[in-house]
Amino acid sequence: MANTDSEYKRLQWLCRYLLDENPRYRQMSVPDSMQERRDLFRALMNVRPPMPISEEFLRIQDEQLQAQLVEKGVEEILRFAQNDIVEWQGDITRLKVDAIVNAANSQMLGCFVPLHRCIDNAIHSAAGVQLRLACAEMMKGSDEPTGSARITPGFNLPAKYVIHTVGPIVTTPLPLRQQEVQLAFCYSSCLDLADEKGLESIAFCCISTGEFRFPNDLACEIAVSTVRFWMASHPESSVKTVIFNTFKDIDHDLYQNALAKG
Repeated sequence: MANTDSEYKRLQWLCRYLLDENPRYRQMSVPDSMQERRDLFRALMNVRPPMPISEEFLRIQDEQLQAQLVEKGVEEILRFAQNDIVEWQGDITRLKVDAIVNAANSQMLGCFVPLHRCIDNAIHSAAGVQLRLACAEMMKGSDEPTGSARITPGFNLPAKYVIHTVGPIVTTPLPLRQQEVQLAFCYSSCLDLADEKGLESIAFCCISTGEFRFPNDLACEIAVSTVRFWMASHPESSVKTVIFNTFKDIDHDLYQNALAKG
């Protein structure tokens, strides 16, 4: 009960801070239920622009996000086969690996839509407001080209780092050949960056599927073939374990079948 009381009060403080710093929200009240408070806290983080914030807020926010991580449970990399390419279905923000890959937009500031179900929103929400601040400092108002990659700390994630990559957005019935090449570059760019930083494990989300409308089956084919070719071409790389993280059943089945083919 004490932990519940602590979280209830912590969320009251965090929501009030975020409401009060924005004149548009100051008249709003903090809801009574725990889940509504969690949702409001996340939504306010989602819409908050990258601007300075107090050390006290960061301390209390970190306490809250770490408590939520304990509740969700951390998935240890040690359970996966080393020196291998594997698939794991679940919440990527639970993975304790050297780096997880975020499918970002070209501004690389995270998703500003409150409570949106995209991977970008999930990662920024679990990492905390520090991630958007780090991205803003890294980008300095510029846009990132499709197919390239950038790296930031993971902050409140169990992963040490987040590698952000911009996948192609499909607006035609089928992806253009150029977009297929760009998607392959997303995977190789992330692996190049992980190797450059001396990382041993990396978990990829299903880049460009979902909101970016790349067909799941073709995306899987490109991802698996690109990663296998890169690993075979870099036998001395620091990267030893690659995880294809899936969330939807359709992707789970596709990656299971693709990896089983060898």
